[in-house]
Amino acid sequence: MSESDDKPFPIDKLKARRTFSRAADGYDEAAVLQHEIGQRMLERLDYVKLQPRRILDIGCGTGLVTAKLLARYPKAEVVALDFALPMLAHARRRGRWLRRPRCLCADLDHLPLASQSVDLVFSNAAIQWSVDPPAAIAEMHRVLRPGGLLMFSSFGPDTLRELRSAWAEVDGHTHVHAFVDMHDYGDMLLAAGMADPVMDAERIVLTYGDTRSLMRDLKAIGAANATLARARTLTGRERLLALAQAYERFRDRDGRLPATYEVVYGHAWAAEQRRQGNEVLISPDSLRRS
Repeated sequence: MSESDDKPFPIDKLKARRTFSRAADGYDEAAVLQHEIGQRMLERLDYVKLQPRRILDIGCGTGLVTAKLLARYPKAEVVALDFALPMLAHARRRGRWLRRPRCLCADLDHLPLASQSVDLVFSNAAIQWSVDPPAAIAEMHRVLRPGGLLMFSSFGPDTLRELRSAWAEVDGHTHVHAFVDMHDYGDMLLAAGMADPVMDAERIVLTYGDTRSLMRDLKAIGAANATLARARTLTGRERLLALAQAYERFRDRDGRLPATYEVVYGHAWAAEQRRQGNEVLISPDSLRRS
């Protein structure tokens, strides 16, 4: 399988969990982009009329955005979920002494929460680590109460396109994840039975002086190559030098090396009428609005 293949590569979840666990202590310093995306998602909540009783922050990391959700919704219970326990060790200290998040070490592909128990599912840059994104979205829908909101971000196929292209000149192994297209996420939301899905995307370009700095940043945030098709040997000095040489063709007029991120945003609502067996469940909120 080559770097040019369009289909997402299967994720080695154990590898991903280990790399995020090792990155926990230095994550906040390195994850500038992830924090910026989280802030932009929070700003989108300004336009949403929602007073959630329970919020689920999936892929909370060290809990920086979790703390902001606690502040934004002072009456809500906030559950911070991550599959890397060392990340949760940081997240559990967020908030104030009498009001901290409830932390849950779990996998977004198998949410250990009751159906229809959450009003807002918030997930910043986490769903790309799912082994089955359609099933993960179905899980998020399952735990939402009728009328609840799912808001998430992820990365699109153009993410790290320069790095993917440069590696393709070096060897035939997978070094960069193949990310899900924005329109496919929209289809997943509809297939899960969610209402009024909205998808959009933007490109954010970070620049570096050399490839070593880029690779160091990726390692620092835990975004190491965790595809099952990755090479299982150490990347030698010769291949790293070849990568640096291949990447040089992207150097811009300011002498910087770009790293492009296609940031995908999506939100949708849990349908206010949901069938369970032979019964139709109707949200009380929809009755009050009528």
